[in-house]
Amino acid sequence: MSELRIGYLPTLYHTSYILKSGRWLEKSSGLKVNWELYPTGPAMTKAFREEKIDIGYIGLPPAMIAMDKDTPIICVGGGHVEGTVMLAPKHYKSLEELGNVKKVLNQFSGKKIGTPSQGSIHDVIIRNLLEEQGVEGVTVKNYEWAEFLPEALENGEIDAAVGTPSLIIATSRQLEVHLVLPPNKLWPHNPSYGIVIRKELEKKAQIILEFLNMHKKACTLIRENPSKAAKLVSKEIIGLNPEFVKATYTISPKYCAALSPEYITSTLAFVPILKKLGYIKKTLSEKEVFETSYIQKVHPEPPHY
Repeated sequence: MSELRIGYLPTLYHTSYILKSGRWLEKSSGLKVNWELYPTGPAMTKAFREEKIDIGYIGLPPAMIAMDKDTPIICVGGGHVEGTVMLAPKHYKSLEELGNVKKVLNQFSGKKIGTPSQGSIHDVIIRNLLEEQGVEGVTVKNYEWAEFLPEALENGEIDAAVGTPSLIIATSRQLEVHLVLPPNKLWPHNPSYGIVIRKELEKKAQIILEFLNMHKKACTLIRENPSKAAKLVSKEIIGLNPEFVKATYTISPKYCAALSPEYITSTLAFVPILKKLGYIKKTLSEKEVFETSYIQKVHPEPPHY
């Protein structure tokens, strides 16, 4: 293999931007690395099906939907947990003010909540939470790109938004919004993103290990030196202020490359939800979703989430 094809998302706290900015993989492996940007996880799974990428940074629910359709992919590493937040204009009350998740959600009965595309982790989490809390009359409106959500809020197309931590930072710069539900109340330990590979890549195990080593190094940098990590990310995206990236890191600071027991358990808890929503038909097992042997070699120490 002379070229490694990696799919990534426009999510600032993923290690993709650090690896890409510093050309870490090229320098460590000598491989030519081709980075492809996708708007959402579901769009990336299409690329996996079409064999256009070898590795992807992706939320686990869309990956599991693809696995259900026999796309030959598997998760080999973690990255972050609890990466979904809910925000709304300040005339809506927060969990801190109301003290109850259902009371927060009831404010949006008869209204619209925006979220990235159907089947994304954010879409699955909010749909499940609305049903779990017995909140009726809320419309979940999906957007192809998460970057459309601030404008939709500003235009009154939606009344609240669910997405990544960077959403609250970006939106608060142009609108009077606040966090109404924090990450740990939407879905504790949820697998914000993981490292998924096309199974064909297992024939080149050393490449997987090399990638995971660099990914682990970048996760450590975000945890231990977020200022330096933020500067690397800002070099990759023209006009992006490092302080914006650093602020994003702090909203849910749970970064690690490991596949912890909580990460795996939380991921598998999505299976019955995905079936109930009609997104999958099979009851996926741990072995169908995860291959932990690679990350255990790279990250033998306890998880850092």
